[in-house]
Amino acid sequence: MRVAIAALALGALGCPGALSAQAWNSNDALALARRAVLRRSGAAADTSLHDYKAQAHGFLFFLGAFGQGLADPPRLVKADQLELEVYWRAPASSKQRVIGWRDQALLPTDINYHRDHLGIVQNNFGAAIRLGEGDEVRDVPHPLAPAGLQVYDFALRDTTAIVLPEREVRVIALRVRPKDFSLPRIVGTLYLDAETADLVRMAFNFTPRSYLDPELEDVSIELDNALWEQRYWLPYRQELEIRRRATWLDVPVRGIIRARWEIDGYAFNLGLANSWFSGDEITFLPKAERDSFPWKEPLASALQGVAEPVRENDLERVRAEAEQIAGRRALSGLKTRRLGVRGVSDLLHANRVEGLALGAGIVLRGGGERRELRALTSYGFADHRAKGALAAVERGGRGALEVGVYREVRDVGDSPVIAPLVNSFSSQEFGRDYGDYYQAEGARVTYRHGVGVRGEWRATVGRESIGSLPVVAAPANGTFRPNPALGGPGVDLLQLGFERRSEGFAVRRDLHLESVVEAGRLDGGPTYWRIWGAGHVLVPAGATRLLIRAQGGAAGPDLPAHRAFVLGGRGTLLGEDFRRWGGARMALLHLEWRVPVPFVALAVGPYARTPRTLTLAPFVAVGSTGRPVAGTPWAATPGPRATLGLGLEWLGVLRCDMGFGTATRRLAVALDVTRDFWGIL
Repeated sequence: MRVAIAALALGALGCPGALSAQAWNSNDALALARRAVLRRSGAAADTSLHDYKAQAHGFLFFLGAFGQGLADPPRLVKADQLELEVYWRAPASSKQRVIGWRDQALLPTDINYHRDHLGIVQNNFGAAIRLGEGDEVRDVPHPLAPAGLQVYDFALRDTTAIVLPEREVRVIALRVRPKDFSLPRIVGTLYLDAETADLVRMAFNFTPRSYLDPELEDVSIELDNALWEQRYWLPYRQELEIRRRATWLDVPVRGIIRARWEIDGYAFNLGLANSWFSGDEITFLPKAERDSFPWKEPLASALQGVAEPVRENDLERVRAEAEQIAGRRALSGLKTRRLGVRGVSDLLHANRVEGLALGAGIVLRGGGERRELRALTSYGFADHRAKGALAAVERGGRGALEVGVYREVRDVGDSPVIAPLVNSFSSQEFGRDYGDYYQAEGARVTYRHGVGVRGEWRATVGRESIGSLPVVAAPANGTFRPNPALGGPGVDLLQLGFERRSEGFAVRRDLHLESVVEAGRLDGGPTYWRIWGAGHVLVPAGATRLLIRAQGGAAGPDLPAHRAFVLGGRGTLLGEDFRRWGGARMALLHLEWRVPVPFVALAVGPYARTPRTLTLAPFVAVGSTGRPVAGTPWAATPGPRATLGLGLEWLGVLRCDMGFGTATRRLAVALDVTRDFWGIL
């Protein structure tokens, strides 16, 4: 059997051809759409194709995205690899049989997939699109169904040349949108063979009314066909992404189901009997037979091979194009008004300058995710002060403009040293508060713009008043240390920042960088400058990993007290006194060797188990500070300070660190969740 596979990275295939973008429902666009409808109907009636059998190789990923703006790559929660036998018989009978299935849970989960998530899409969905066995999407008209011309608008975009082994195929992009966005419809692009009008690729999202599950944020789908036997356009590659959020509370947590399939090994006209297609469309071999499937490589190695294309996330491009087609119409299935917070600590937190504080928030959105108004408020029962923030965001393309006013309590540190929720418990129960606080009141305007796949730069101008905060709370046990007086004159400031986000899940190598350059003018005339940067590098070393984490900064004269750098203790140099050191100059280097070691596997629901390993992480950290800042209690280090330590990490969630200060000769222990989850706690 001979097959010509269309390499359908259409954004990178050649140059636009003679058919430039045209208006909606032009004569040419409608003529092409009619040809495609007729061709699709004719292909279904092709008497030369009676049946076929194929192999489908697939991965299902359950991912979790966490943190402010959900900008960081998602974490892998559970991975499934499946092997299917795919059968089809004219005119539209389909059967799929799961013959191999293995999985791994990296975080506790009880995820249970809909049956149709475990197989591929046949017949390009037929006349109507259905997902989640009809619980997620049901009865959405296909644009190339006989009724498609009556319910959709069409517009020509570009034509692209695809070179196949025996001929060159021109593919025309035909944009599709509903005539009525208030009905269940799709929004996206069809890529059609310019000669035959066969459907080569289909990439789309849905209108909000399509979603039957109230937790659905959106669904993105990309179906690629290949030319088999020089005659039949049949499934070749398919990708699906389903994104969910909580219905009543807008918190930066998103659940993602991502499926990736490749289909090959076609055999045609085998004489398959009608009885073969009775019963459920997707069936399973007995578990013992599925478990004995002869996989070519371990699951961890297979994940490495497929993770990079998934991390690049072509479906982000599909969403962006669908939003462009929709204009200012919303495509998100979520409610436009919800209670909203940045993390658990916006609802409840405790520290020594506020005591127990309760908070609440609300989020209003328009145009999907493009426009946002967010309000937060909190009240401390020990300081009897109200705080709050109001921010408005307008997004367009890869840019976003944010305007905000605020009155909030901030920690002096540039990077957090503990999960906020853990710090609240430690403060309330034991009098150990790992923060040094001041109050900031003011307003800021920030512009952000995406760079590449994972980068972002931002520019901020603002005006702030800075006030000191005394200790006003009492813990259940122990006593609080004093809070430094960090108040001072108001400041006009300008910040320029850049961030290169981490790669995401299933990575052997990773790189994260962020930096901020700040210039300010204090009331009364003095000016200052300040530079801060941080990052980490993860590199493989056989079956282990080496992690290098660094941060540091420097500032000029007249640096205000609340912008000093701090060092020592938990989160930086475990075994040293907490934030004993500080100044206008700081550097910290952390080297860690991450070694997987055998551990007990625990059952996670009926289908998965936790990994049989935990991570052993011996580390060394070295840091120093210089040039103490006037009005602060922090001294310069008398030379570099070092910590030798050992970390234990389980499930990528829980971490215990033991650190020995080489200068203090003291051992300290810190229990926490891993840094990835600090932003939502």
